[in-house]
Amino acid sequence: MPDSTLDARTPPEARDARRFGRRALLTGGAAGAGIGAALGLGAALGIPALRDSAGATAEAVAFGGETLPCHGAHQAGVTTPPTAHQRYVAYTLKPETDRAGLVRMFRILTGDVEGLTSGVAPLADSEPELAARPSRLTVTVGVGPGLVDRVDPALRPEWLAPLPKFSLDQLDGRHDGGDLLILLQADDPLPIAHAARMLHRDLRSFADHAWTQQGFRQARASEPDGTTMRNLMGQVDGTINPDPADEDFSELVWVQASDARPAATAWLTGGSALVLRRIRMELDTWDRVDRPGREQTIGRTLADGAPLTGGTEHTPVDYEAKNEIGLPVIPSYAHIRRARSEDPSERIFRRAVNYDEGGESGLLFACYQRNPLRQFVPIQQRLDELDLLNEWVTHTGSAVFAILPGFRDGQLLGGTLLGETPSAG
Repeated sequence: MPDSTLDARTPPEARDARRFGRRALLTGGAAGAGIGAALGLGAALGIPALRDSAGATAEAVAFGGETLPCHGAHQAGVTTPPTAHQRYVAYTLKPETDRAGLVRMFRILTGDVEGLTSGVAPLADSEPELAARPSRLTVTVGVGPGLVDRVDPALRPEWLAPLPKFSLDQLDGRHDGGDLLILLQADDPLPIAHAARMLHRDLRSFADHAWTQQGFRQARASEPDGTTMRNLMGQVDGTINPDPADEDFSELVWVQASDARPAATAWLTGGSALVLRRIRMELDTWDRVDRPGREQTIGRTLADGAPLTGGTEHTPVDYEAKNEIGLPVIPSYAHIRRARSEDPSERIFRRAVNYDEGGESGLLFACYQRNPLRQFVPIQQRLDELDLLNEWVTHTGSAVFAILPGFRDGQLLGGTLLGETPSAG
């Protein structure tokens, strides 16, 4: 829980001493409680959750014990292999949270992100066992326009704002915008739920919860690695997608130093722009469409995602192909034709997942790019104008966040924005 009496200038050892003092009061009798007290103390100090490593089998480690590093030039969770479960949690800053408050907030976040993703229980975690098996947990942090403006409006890039309105949007206001985004991903929903709770505890002194969206894809090992996911319409979803190994991937996804216009926006170099769209699927009416009709709507087969012009899933589409009566094999209204661009810089890196809750199903469409106004918006405008798939999908939520650059051990997550890179303590 954040301590409003501790600020960025408080030495780490002083903060730890004061935190331990409070926790000692909550574990009365620790001095004479023997082994039980020692275990409680270990959890309170954030020592890796105690477990019987000798009894863990290799298979159990492979399906729950893996950790992914959170440090690097870019935050984890953008290009790391997709996991089975995702949770997006957005917050709005409290009116009194100023720049100094943001420094404190990010210092607390930094330490807990480092701990949770490595299987280490946060300070005062009363259920440290829940942190012990992170299942490839990653925590990715993004900031909205309001948070950047709270630091300095001059630091906000032009694209960090609500997207232009599209004619078919029906945004309901329940999943839009936000000042701070926490994206949690793992192969098991348990570490996600626990991490979300711990991070919410960190944030509640500084921000209020705005919305949560949860998504999923195929369970791990249910299909070979690298298999394109299927959405709830049954379609292979995301065949055409840049690969992190591609030569031009960095130019498409990561904010470059040359993007710093004005120069004040250089703090985002190495970060990215995230567009998140909540897309409801009208599955009841989609079910009434026959198989050929579904395939014509998308431009790909249902069986394996191959283009209607032939081949396999990753065979290039022949957009000039005609059928026996001279009509295009890929109709003008087909989804893949409308999404296609002749401009190679007009591409995005997709990380979509399905959702199914409260009687509603759909897609949480997430994509990363350098500049949504130049990459996502032109694509969505073409889809908005003439995409037959619009008969069965409705965009009900929309948000844009700046995904912070990566950070290294001893640095502060968000330090480039705040002008500070001290030890997280």
